[in-house]
Amino acid sequence: MKKLLDILPEIEPLEIVGNKDVIFGSIEFDSRKVGEGDLFVAMRGTQTDGHVYIPQVIEKQAGIIVCEVLPEEMPAHVTFIRVSSASKTLGRLVAAYFDHPSQQMTLVGVTGTNGKTSIATLLYNLFQAFGYKAGLLSTVANYVDDTKIEATHTTPDAITINRLLHEMVEAKCEYCFMEVSSHAIDQDRIEALDFDGAIFTNLTRDHLDYHETFAAYRDAKKKFFDGLKPGAFALYNADDKNGTVMVQNCKADIRSYSSKGMADFKVKIIERHFDGMQLSMDGHDVWVSFTGDFNAMNLLSVYSAAVLLDEEPSEVLVEMSKLKPVAGRFETLKSNDDVAAIVDYAHTPDALINVLDSINVIRRGEGNLITVVGAGGNRDKGKRPLMAEASVVRSEKVILTSDNPRFEEPDAIIDDMYAGIPEDAKGKVLKITNREQAIHTAIMLAGPGDVILVAGKGHETYQDVKGVKSHFDDKEIVEKYFKQRT
Repeated sequence: MKKLLDILPEIEPLEIVGNKDVIFGSIEFDSRKVGEGDLFVAMRGTQTDGHVYIPQVIEKQAGIIVCEVLPEEMPAHVTFIRVSSASKTLGRLVAAYFDHPSQQMTLVGVTGTNGKTSIATLLYNLFQAFGYKAGLLSTVANYVDDTKIEATHTTPDAITINRLLHEMVEAKCEYCFMEVSSHAIDQDRIEALDFDGAIFTNLTRDHLDYHETFAAYRDAKKKFFDGLKPGAFALYNADDKNGTVMVQNCKADIRSYSSKGMADFKVKIIERHFDGMQLSMDGHDVWVSFTGDFNAMNLLSVYSAAVLLDEEPSEVLVEMSKLKPVAGRFETLKSNDDVAAIVDYAHTPDALINVLDSINVIRRGEGNLITVVGAGGNRDKGKRPLMAEASVVRSEKVILTSDNPRFEEPDAIIDDMYAGIPEDAKGKVLKITNREQAIHTAIMLAGPGDVILVAGKGHETYQDVKGVKSHFDDKEIVEKYFKQRT
């Protein structure tokens, strides 16, 4: 329970109608969850407008209603607060409700198109290995110290974020590492969070179904860095042309990392293998159980952030050598007859290119590369032909299949992808709508020394078809058909 008067200074109300001296229970923006005496925030979402549900929450005996437009009927037993932005106000309210948990620990956010999950998770694993209690908010899973909590979004809603951060404080966590998506930034889900560090990975085409333009997508990411406080660190990828854009006008301590040019932190790949790499990290050699140039950059950002958080560089390198790849990120499986399969979450053109190029560098032209790839339904359609083209240029054989078709027809998605295949390369392409059958076909086609890339779903253990999520795990399917080769 909280007193409204205690948190009013946090939200800058434009108008208050009713009693200010009230106590409320929980804060909700979902009208279905509102109970007697609760505070309801009427949010304008992408699908619905919370103002429509104000009469409903009044009937459910809500005590306080926060909105951008006051309703015509305002019963005396309800306190109404008019604000300029309900989404920003929600973030400020819940941060205050949970006693500003982000101020009670070191909070580091990771944003960019690719690499967010790997970097946030590896930082969490690294700091746990150092002996700290830490939390994680990520696409794959959330953790409060060692307790796993299933994740439903890359970045949860403001209420969930602050509740989880509060639980981390209660568990005496000193650090939290979190993915920060462009949706979350644009929708003010991270409003009022006190970040001590931010990491920018890269920026390529994604989420244009939501942002509509690349500039809007880029500006959403930049907004995160614009909001950093003096004394925090802003660590950016100097190899990405958008890196310097992110930190323009940033008040934080700006640092850079690179594998190609001048930067505060540097990495060079000495040897590449499917089971790992030998790296030179700021001039120090280290063997890691990861592969691919993109993973070298991910690890460099992890190393850099750890050093910026005052960890000893030599100790960081020792613990980094023990880290394992995140589930579904360049996860390598081997059959008994020397066929390699790589399961990866790559679901954008750039991510796919990075993974395919990494595979091709390691295999050095030996054997064949067979790529199984699809694209998600009800998402940016423009990337579909680009993903297919990237695959066929870098593979000996490509099998186009379904990913998470959601409410689209899988065959229509595959046709959108097929449109990106050059005429002279269409002989290399198969269309197999059933994803399990597509993976099985790739394994049947593969011979000793060949490599299969199964791209798009990575860690996911479901397939979303017409609103129904059924169990489906790429790794399990690969293992199943690898066993049949023996």
